[in-house]
Amino acid sequence: MSNDNRSLSGLTDEEAQEFHKFYIQGFLAFTATAVIAHALVWAWRPWIQ
Repeated sequence: MSNDNRSLSGLTDEEAQEFHKFYIQGFLAFTATAVIAHALVWAWRPWIQ
């Protein structure tokens, strides 16, 4: 087993940074979709009057 600076996850620093970049992009896309969906539902039928 070679030790080429891998973390407990088995990823190198560069791989972990790339994964993090895509994870954050996905999280932001999901959050934006949820905000838009909530705004549309609020416009259709407000739940606080």
